[in-house]
Amino acid sequence: MLHSGVLRDINEIEDHFHRLIPITQAMGVRVESYDGQQLVLQAPITLNHNHLGTAFGGSLNTLATLAGYGFLWLEVGDPQYHVVIRESSIVFHRPVQRDLRAICRRPTAEALAEFHDQLTRKGRGRIRLTSTLEEDGLVAVQFEGTFVVVRGE
Repeated sequence: MLHSGVLRDINEIEDHFHRLIPITQAMGVRVESYDGQQLVLQAPITLNHNHLGTAFGGSLNTLATLAGYGFLWLEVGDPQYHVVIRESSIVFHRPVQRDLRAICRRPTAEALAEFHDQLTRKGRGRIRLTSTLEEDGLVAVQFEGTFVVVRGE
């Protein structure tokens, strides 16, 4: 059974993003922290603003998606598996006025066990993850996405 622990270095996930998802470089995406319970990504507002000086919705959506993607990539811990987004929804509660900070928190133990069981039995697994972007202690953006992990060929 796959388990987190193989790929836990935050520099490794940041390098992975920048190498395989070029927009992350243009956005200035950085990994702030990962402790096994949550992955926190950040990106500067100076590279991700709109005409109003607040965070661009596309950048918010991208960073929220990347937080889920990165969390799952670290959870699987095997570079032979590929993470893809299957579907997502996002709600913008309020504008983000400072640097962007997306957090994907560990889902329930039951959801992770079911995901790992699917991955072991079928060679692919699906899980729903939530990411938030928070500012001043308030949730500004709420993202939910279904991610699929498949073994590469």
